Amino acid sequence: MSEPIEMPRNPPAGFWRAAAVDLAQALRFYSRLPVPVLPFEDNAHALPDFPRLARVLPLAGLLLGALPALALAGAHLLALGPWLSAILAVATATVITGAFHEDGLADTADSFGGSTRERRLEIMRDSRIGSFGASALVLALLLRIAALANVTAVAGWTAGILALLIAASLSRTAGLMLLVFLPPARVDGAAYAVGQPSRESFWLAAGLAALIAVFLGLAGRFPPSGIALMIILSGFVGWGFVRLAAAHLGGQTGDVAGATQQVAEIAAMIGLLTTLQP
Repeated sequence: MSEPIEMPRNPPAGFWRAAAVDLAQALRFYSRLPVPVLPFEDNAHALPDFPRLARVLPLAGLLLGALPALALAGAHLLALGPWLSAILAVATATVITGAFHEDGLADTADSFGGSTRERRLEIMRDSRIGSFGASALVLALLLRIAALANVTAVAGWTAGILALLIAASLSRTAGLMLLVFLPPARVDGAAYAVGQPSRESFWLAAGLAALIAVFLGLAGRFPPSGIALMIILSGFVGWGFVRLAAAHLGGQTGDVAGATQQVAEIAAMIGLLTTLQP
C-alpha cells in the first residue's frame, strides 16, 4: 500500500509539474491521443504509476470526454438531430480510447462462461470475443447512445454536452475503485504492474470527481437530484463491481475496471435522465 498523498496548501512548482506528468501519463494510458512529451518528463513511455496518478484521474476523464462533447456540439451545428449526434459522440469516445473500456467489458462478460476462477481468467486473456462479450458490447453501445440522445432531446444540447463530461469523469473514477479496494487477481497482468493506489488518494479523486459533477451540473441547470444520482449511481456501480470481482475472480483486473467504467457511465446518464422534465 502506498503512502497517502497530501496536497500542500501552497503547492510549489514541483507539485504542479508532477501533476501535469501524471495527467499526461493518464491520457496516454487511457487513450490513443498523441499526448506530447513534457519538457520536464523523464520517461514518457513508462507504465503509469497509479498510486500517484489516481489524484488526477477525474481530470483525465474530463479531458477524454471533451472530444466526444465537441463531436456532439458539431453535430448539433450541422442539425443532425439528437440520435445521429449521440452516435457520433459515442463513436468518437470509442475511437480515441481504442475501445479500451469496451474491450474490458467484452472480456468480463465472456468470463461468465467459465466455471472456475482459473478458467475465467484464461477466457479474459483470450483476444477472441464470444457471444456474451458481443451481446454486452451491443447492449452497452445502444444504452450509451440512447441515454445521451434522450438527455439531449429532453434538456437540450448544452445539457447533453455537460452530461457527457460529467459521466466521463465519474465513470473513470468508479473504475479506479477496483484497483484501490481489491488486490490483483494475477501477478503477471497490467493491474499488478501499475501498482495499488491508497484509499486516501481514491477519496481525494472521488471528491474531485464529485466537485466536477456539481460544478458542471449547476452550470447546466441540472436538477440537484439529477447531479446527486449521477454521483451516487456511478459510485454504486463501482462498489458493485468490487464485490463482483472479489467473488468472481478473487481480485481485480484491468478488464473488470474497464467494464466498471462502461456500466458506471450508463448508470450516471440514466440517473440524470430520470430527473429531467420533458
